[in-house]
Amino acid sequence: MFKVCHQKLLTMIIIPRFTRCTAINPLILIISPQRTPLRQWMLQRGQNTVVAESGPSQTSTVTVPNAATNRLVGRWLVGCSGLVLGAVVLGGVTRLTESGLSMVDWHLVKEMKPPRSQAEWEAEFSKYQQFPEFKIMNHDMTLTEFKFIFYMEWGHRMWGRLVGLAYILPTMYFWKKGYFNRSMKARVLGLCGFVFFQGLLGWYMVKSGLEEKPESYDIPRVSQYRLASHLGSALLLYCASLWTGLTLMLPANKLPDSKRVLQLRRFAKGTGALVLLTALSGAFVAGLDAGLVYNSFPKMGEYWIPDDLLAFSPTIKNFFENPTTVQFDHRVLAIGSLAAITGLYFFSRRMHLPRRAKIAISCLTAMAYTQVALGICTLLLYVPTPLAATHQSGSVALLTFAIWVLAELRKVAK
Repeated sequence: MFKVCHQKLLTMIIIPRFTRCTAINPLILIISPQRTPLRQWMLQRGQNTVVAESGPSQTSTVTVPNAATNRLVGRWLVGCSGLVLGAVVLGGVTRLTESGLSMVDWHLVKEMKPPRSQAEWEAEFSKYQQFPEFKIMNHDMTLTEFKFIFYMEWGHRMWGRLVGLAYILPTMYFWKKGYFNRSMKARVLGLCGFVFFQGLLGWYMVKSGLEEKPESYDIPRVSQYRLASHLGSALLLYCASLWTGLTLMLPANKLPDSKRVLQLRRFAKGTGALVLLTALSGAFVAGLDAGLVYNSFPKMGEYWIPDDLLAFSPTIKNFFENPTTVQFDHRVLAIGSLAAITGLYFFSRRMHLPRRAKIAISCLTAMAYTQVALGICTLLLYVPTPLAATHQSGSVALLTFAIWVLAELRKVAK
């Protein structure tokens, strides 16, 4: 009798703690305390769940991917975008120093080892002497001078291989660890494939400068179309990596779905597209050496609009092959980008935005004015290599701030 009363008393004390449970057996509550299973799987779309035991009687649930793994993946992608930026800058310097046609072969592994002995250098130099750049422009080049341009191009190609490894190896590791959901798996596969495509496109571009052109005695150049494609694909890879990395690292700002915020988002997207288009137009300027045609500002020579602007026929050909038109277009796009960014700045000042978004827009505006100043100085000083390389790097920096602004203004997924 005493045992029964004692059991009822314990039941009255314990049951209120488990009000969410149903059909609780008092004997189970008394004999064994509540336990959680060692393994618990949550079937969520695109996510894996791992349950790790944190003590003798406690367990903790870790969901992969989670906020911590997203930040790690985000840092990796931002780092990869930095390597792509380095490749773009190094490629610009390689072109400005006329080094891009020094390596006349393309091998994925074989060319990773540069010539070592005198005989190997002479053999490489002999191959270079068979192509138009040496015959027309560098026929008096010495072996020492050849070594300089060779190492410039070799460094650019090796940097490209480093970029490939920086994408592929961490992708394999993170994939195995389960850090990617279904959407992220598609993205990283696309990025890795794009890196490989970029390498093939680079060699396709170089081949255009190695071809014999009996009808032309001009300085051998790569095709401006292929140069623009090569730069454009690098910029797209850079933007995609940076955007994905920033959205994983930075928490989204909770902006109201007001009309003014929607207008600001559209304004920022249009401005970013204009910045990218201006950078691509710079590839045509570089491919045609159009920066050496008119070295005055704001007029082009004595005219606001040169009389040879549409000298080629058909008319559409002028926008891609006429150096005067290509420089004119780049000027117009640059001024248009500056005006759009200035308008975005003043439009954003009339709104209540998070601090990070305001800083991003301010940095974008400051960089836009710096970039225009660099472009004008490069033009007036007849395109000196250090200044031209800085101007090209500035275009990527401007694009970086535009991506940052878009990341800060992105809409929160519901």
